[in-house]
Amino acid sequence: MSLKIVVLAKQVPDTRNVGKDAMTPEGTVNRAALPAIFNPEDLNALEQALRLKDEHPGSSVSILTMGPPRATDVIREGLFRGADNGYLLTDRAFAGADTLATSYALSMAIRKMGMPDIIIGGRQAIDGDTAQVGPQVAQKLDLNQVTYVTAIESVKDGKITLVRSIDGGIERVEAPLPILLTVNGNAAPCRPRNAKLVMKYKRATAPMERPADGQMPYAEEYEKKPYLTVTQWSVADVDGDLAQCGLAGSPTKVKAVQNIVFKAKESKRLTGSEADIEGLVKELLESHTIG
Repeated sequence: MSLKIVVLAKQVPDTRNVGKDAMTPEGTVNRAALPAIFNPEDLNALEQALRLKDEHPGSSVSILTMGPPRATDVIREGLFRGADNGYLLTDRAFAGADTLATSYALSMAIRKMGMPDIIIGGRQAIDGDTAQVGPQVAQKLDLNQVTYVTAIESVKDGKITLVRSIDGGIERVEAPLPILLTVNGNAAPCRPRNAKLVMKYKRATAPMERPADGQMPYAEEYEKKPYLTVTQWSVADVDGDLAQCGLAGSPTKVKAVQNIVFKAKESKRLTGSEADIEGLVKELLESHTIG
């Protein structure tokens, strides 16, 4: 059976490089000040989607992402690896979204795309570590969901069989389609770029990435090759409610982001003696670290 698959992907700031300019005065992440990368676990999710496409001829894989125009990099990376197309949600009204507003926007976009057989994304993004967006999208679309997936074993007869991590082991699950899955970082890593696909899609762009004066290099290619134009949607395009998007629809506010560096002078070397262990426990109790 052929499958319609949507991969939820996010371009995230590299949290290994958090500096003093990481936050805006409004308390949101200053993404322009940080290097942007493909969220790692979303790459694991993309690999699972591409494996399903390989196993089920006629299947399609679409990348859906929300962010500024530069987030199209995520879509291009997906196309280079075997995805068929991409959708960029970009609008100033989406800015500052927490997980609730993000899941609302993504669910509205998926409704516009048409309900897929499988929606798949990473367990969580490294800029928030909440693991909330996937389950919230499933809830808004009234879909079955399975989280912490490490492998998809089969899809047949309208059902999917997969393996997921649980405390103390693994669990094999069978569930009906349509479904939303979130994938762990210990699932198979994503395949590398395909050289032929890089050549095919290297000039793929969203309309907002193109020069405002209309002087687009290789303009004739975009006329001949419509697949080089990435679909771009605003709040209005997905029939979104402005009150549920961006900061307006986000009850969660980030107070601060800090880069905590453990310094050697803050460390303490202990022996295995009973006196040292007793002293450490007493210190931890007094500081309310334990107890």
